[in-house]
Amino acid sequence: MTRQRALIVDDEPDIRELLEITLGRMKLDTRSARNVKEAREWLAKEPFDLCLTDMRLPDGTGLELVQHILQRHPQVPVAMITAYGSLDTAINALKAGAFDFLTKPVDLGRLRELVAAALRLRSADGEELPVDSRLLGDSPPMKAMRKQILKLARSQAPVYICGESGSGKELVARLIHEQGSRGEQPFIPVNCGAIPTELMESEFFGHKKGSFTGAIEDKQGLFQAANGGTLFLDEVADLPLPMQVKLLRAIQEKAVRAVGGQQEQIVDVRILCATHKDLAGEVAAGRFRQDLYYRLNVIELRVPALRERREDIALLADIMLKRLADGTGLSPAKLDDDALEKLKSYRFPGNVRELENMLERAYTLCEDDRITASDLRLADSMPLSENGEANLAQIDNLEDYLETIERKLIMQALEETRWNRTAAAQRLGLSFRSMRYRLKKLGID
Repeated sequence: MTRQRALIVDDEPDIRELLEITLGRMKLDTRSARNVKEAREWLAKEPFDLCLTDMRLPDGTGLELVQHILQRHPQVPVAMITAYGSLDTAINALKAGAFDFLTKPVDLGRLRELVAAALRLRSADGEELPVDSRLLGDSPPMKAMRKQILKLARSQAPVYICGESGSGKELVARLIHEQGSRGEQPFIPVNCGAIPTELMESEFFGHKKGSFTGAIEDKQGLFQAANGGTLFLDEVADLPLPMQVKLLRAIQEKAVRAVGGQQEQIVDVRILCATHKDLAGEVAAGRFRQDLYYRLNVIELRVPALRERREDIALLADIMLKRLADGTGLSPAKLDDDALEKLKSYRFPGNVRELENMLERAYTLCEDDRITASDLRLADSMPLSENGEANLAQIDNLEDYLETIERKLIMQALEETRWNRTAAAQRLGLSFRSMRYRLKKLGID
């Protein structure tokens, strides 16, 4: 069996020797270069499965080599070696397309983990990845996003996934995880807005028995649970400022300390995060730390709203209706032309999640397996005119309309926080007393 091959690029002989010995013990063949010129010559002569390059080289930079490899040898993962404390340099390398980075002095355990991850990614090259049945759509925005997901799956860079509620941000995060080198490791999602403030540190980092009242046994935190895999921080903008400080330190040091613990534990976790809020706006308002924002937002991926890809609605509706019929022994319902046009002209503030809920309701109401416009119950919703603006002429009663919107937003907040009323109130900017009053007024149990 042909041994895999790595290219080592560094102008320091001691570093080259250390890397050659370590990779040789991992059963890799190695080639070494002292500068960018020699590295390009090796790349032109032989195929490689991995490249490790120093940032500072006598005739250029590692970033130049990353860009060269991306253009000429895009299937070769590149890891950057940077000086200790050069976080900005490492982030620039990730933005340029590097797979991951190491800091000097090189930690051999971390080096072995990085090489193993890069080779797992390399061994999957050439496999035809099917279009995931959970991320459907042939519109230009969806085709572009699928390409971005594949590209981001080849990296270890933190990704900030932005988009409206219900647009599928967690699904996108799962696909980035599953199609990358960590796909066989844990994917741990956490809704930051649903964790009580006083329990956050324990939830994220774990705690030791007896560290506080009620700590009757040791507990593993989310970082430890995600070790080797991916931690997805949903609604990250909801983190309070004191917790943001602790999170930043954990990400920078790649280590956590349990509440009541004396020693730090090294963790290898890729961070993906999302929020429906404008995170840059939260930074400007002083509600989110700028240093944490730059650490999380190394690469930004925007999930398009459903109204930005209306050509996908017919396909999505057809598949959702087939899923609803599965297991019932009944034929899938079909949308009539008027119903489909109604859906295509609707604004969908709740995006794909709202479409799914709407069709489930219509499926139970329709007759003869035909869903009509009236089955969709969109009469109380604000339709769009041809230019995409709300058509006020079709609102019969302002009070009823506002109550409908209020109910929809409260239900959405409750569903996203798993019916934690305190967390839902915080998400909506309400006091708990005000939330309780509105629930009673609207008859929501």
